[in-house]
Amino acid sequence: MVAQEPKPEFADLVEAHAREIHAFVWRLLREDAEAEDVLQSAFLRALRAYDRLPRGANYRAWLYKIAGNEARTQLAKRARRPAALPEDFPALAPSVEHQAEQRMRLGEVAQAVEGLPHKQRSSLILRNYQGLSYAEIGEILELSPEAARANVYQALRKLRDRFVTGPAAPSARSRVEERVR
Repeated sequence: MVAQEPKPEFADLVEAHAREIHAFVWRLLREDAEAEDVLQSAFLRALRAYDRLPRGANYRAWLYKIAGNEARTQLAKRARRPAALPEDFPALAPSVEHQAEQRMRLGEVAQAVEGLPHKQRSSLILRNYQGLSYAEIGEILELSPEAARANVYQALRKLRDRFVTGPAAPSARSRVEERVR
């Protein structure tokens, strides 16, 4: 009979995963104060449910799932309020005209990502920014790894179709498709 490893202390789980989960939540919400609130709410919810979690569970995926659900609730609340474009994008070029153009473009991209269906947006962020595998994404979002891969692909395809045009489109398309693999 193999003895199961004891459950880690909840505080140790928070310490081990708070930074990456905070980054995930921030990338979903793109607003510091909301991300902090959602992270706190997610960890409180996780603490209340921790005793019911079976020993040996994938604690990281479980925390991601709770945080993702809390972020989704916050996004639904936000959707009921009038939206404003973020004004805190960094300046990327010395000319004022170029800076204004970049801010508009970044705002358009942020809006396009926010407009993706939740599972596509979450899958895209978890894969491209958090570096999770398709199996991990599937576990977090309750999908198969294949469905997680399809969600990332569909999100990238929608973004590519919206922003990539002209003669550069075929090469950009192949780069997008390569990122999904």
